[in-house]
Amino acid sequence: MKLNIIATVALLACCGLTEQALAFNQADLEQLKANGICPRCDLSAADLTQLNLTGANLRGTNLRGAILSQVNLTYADLTGANLELADLKSANLTGASLTGANLKSASLENADLSFAGFISANLEAANLKDANLQFTNFRGANFRLTTLNTGVVTSEKPYDWSTERPTLENCNNFTTGKVSGTTCDAK
Repeated sequence: MKLNIIATVALLACCGLTEQALAFNQADLEQLKANGICPRCDLSAADLTQLNLTGANLRGTNLRGAILSQVNLTYADLTGANLELADLKSANLTGASLTGANLKSASLENADLSFAGFISANLEAANLKDANLQFTNFRGANFRLTTLNTGVVTSEKPYDWSTERPTLENCNNFTTGKVSGTTCDAK
């Protein structure tokens, strides 16, 4: 009987905490709209559609499930931000820093990600279909089951996987003294 009571209380506590975690802080939203500075804020599930957040400081901000469709985040700092399940369709993230950001299952469809940095970002199951990836830095990013801009879905990729990796051809082996190696042309 005691076990049933404890299990029920634990379940109700978890449900209460889950509901609270999905609501954004209104004061944080007003602060962001006023000056574009809101590090470590709670903006989970907030609707930020079409806002101009150029150069915004959103370091470590919780944007889980937020709607950022058509938002201008040019040169924004989203280092360490939680963007899991966020909707970033047609957003402008040109030059933005997303180092260490969590973008698991986020939608970046038709987004402009040119010159952005996704170093060590989690892009697991994210959708990058038709996104502009010109000069985007994905060093160390997790691309497990990610939909690339071409529509191809990745599998598990190694740590240093990159969409910009050159194709090697015309490889010639050589030996100089005790050192052997190869020369190749990059395509």
